[in-house]
Amino acid sequence: MKIKKILNNNAVVVTDHNEEKIAIGAGIAFQKRKNDIVNVRKIEKLFVMKENEKFQQLLLQIPEEHFALSEEIITYAEEYLGSKLNEHIHISLTDHLSFAIERISAGIHLQNKLLNEIKILYRKEFEIGLWAIKHVEKMTTLKMPVDEAAYIALHINTAKLQGSDMKQIIRQTTIISEMVQIIKEYLNVAIEEDDISYQRLITHLRYSISRTNNFELHTMDDEMLDMLKRKFSVSYVCAQKISLELTRKHGIDLPEQEHGYLTLHIERLRQLKLTTNQYNMNQ
Repeated sequence: MKIKKILNNNAVVVTDHNEEKIAIGAGIAFQKRKNDIVNVRKIEKLFVMKENEKFQQLLLQIPEEHFALSEEIITYAEEYLGSKLNEHIHISLTDHLSFAIERISAGIHLQNKLLNEIKILYRKEFEIGLWAIKHVEKMTTLKMPVDEAAYIALHINTAKLQGSDMKQIIRQTTIISEMVQIIKEYLNVAIEEDDISYQRLITHLRYSISRTNNFELHTMDDEMLDMLKRKFSVSYVCAQKISLELTRKHGIDLPEQEHGYLTLHIERLRQLKLTTNQYNMNQ
């Protein structure tokens, strides 16, 4: 396995069985030149990169330390999840992390408005993100806000799924955030992210959208739906309001049966808040 091109001290392009690959490892290019034989014991990752040229250009534009940090995060993520991530993560996460470090060093912090939803929808990936920002702080002494853990979680989740699309994931998470906001305003309640009912609601909203997009729908008989309309009229109207907004803003049509399941989750949250408020009044 010969070196075709040195990208930085920790990454090289190699020729392996007449195929061009990226080899990554600590100090893999130290005191090496083109056409030198690679020390296979130093190779930590070896893969074919479809976006080879883009990857090489990125490594020329960012500090080597940022690349090393990104690779350490990717390694941790793959070990934590027990599976390999899509090769594109080496570009997307490295690019994001390097820019984030530059921004934060300059005192520019970007708020992640989807933070609460990401924490619930992508719990494992968010835990990886938390590890990542602590790791960056440990290695650079740069304090990274928790918002960055959520951004990193999205990159990990995108790389975890076959054929996934970051834009689609962000769109879905944004839609869920909008749906939650409608519930908050309609019911006039403050929703705590650690409430189990809130977490169940978020999870249901995600699957509700997913089922509709994939034409996989719940079935609820008309008698049950009519009962929910009568018994939980406030929550049902709220569910209808959400459905109308989904159609108006995003072209997503929820069938009436889905209104029924959504009503149940809204009502559970509503009853929890009513009980909590009553308890506080009696104290």
